Amino acid sequence: MSGIVVVGDAALDVIARHDKPLPHGGDARAKIRFTGGGSGANTALWLRSLDAETTLVARIGDDPGGRLIRAELEAAGVRCAFAVDPEAPTCCVVVMVDGSGQRSMLADRGANQRFAPEDVTPEALAGASHLHLSGYVLLDPPSRAAGLASLAAAREAGLTTSVDPQAAAHITDPAAFLDDVRGVDLLMPNTEELVALTGSADPASAKELLGTVGAVVVTAGLDGASWVDAGGVTSVPAIEAECIDSTGAGDAFDAGVLTGWLAGESTVDVLRHGTRLGALAVGKVGPQPS
Repeated sequence: MSGIVVVGDAALDVIARHDKPLPHGGDARAKIRFTGGGSGANTALWLRSLDAETTLVARIGDDPGGRLIRAELEAAGVRCAFAVDPEAPTCCVVVMVDGSGQRSMLADRGANQRFAPEDVTPEALAGASHLHLSGYVLLDPPSRAAGLASLAAAREAGLTTSVDPQAAAHITDPAAFLDDVRGVDLLMPNTEELVALTGSADPASAKELLGTVGAVVVTAGLDGASWVDAGGVTSVPAIEAECIDSTGAGDAFDAGVLTGWLAGESTVDVLRHGTRLGALAVGKVGPQPS
């Protein structure tokens, strides 16, 4: 398997774990830590844990947060093809994790919002066979052109492509989003994103997306995952895991699916790779980028 280029957010995560409901206008105790994160960085780290040669293309600020992120990624063996913004700060995300392990996020995309087409260089794609794009890049209007440019550059270079929509709440114009990802080999939504795109939570509804994209991989948390292509729908159950923190589970799932698919494994095995890494992520076993 040749290299994989991930295009997406790199962020400084402030993770606050709290066991009790947050009182409006009041105080609550929490365990707080700082770490590198962002959907692109998370996927890149999980790919490296599977020995994939990985490059992350992103934009960071010229600040301590950006330097922390770069140091963590490079220590793990990820090649960082970063543009450094002289004005905007590195993306920062406040992640509030409740007692059940579910997370809510407050994000300031910072320098990621200024991600530009020229940040995607031919050198970043050199030696790669696949490009994976985080949907946050496409769904934020200021960075959308860079997302489109990365997909176009990948196609011109003969790379296969995948896109994770990432945020159902931001898919306000499904037709426009689908037009942006037209020709992508794999679209990788979760159930909420599938609903935003098709109006249905049934994985079979992804059949209507075929022709726009080559195949659809749907992750459904405790309900497992499904692969949808011209041959039909293939599903596998979830792997049981204690949910300590669901942050980054979808990013880990993506890494498992991509490595299996690019290695030519069966659809069932590809899905099992994804669900295994998703289970490791929620249990905070293995790479812990956020």
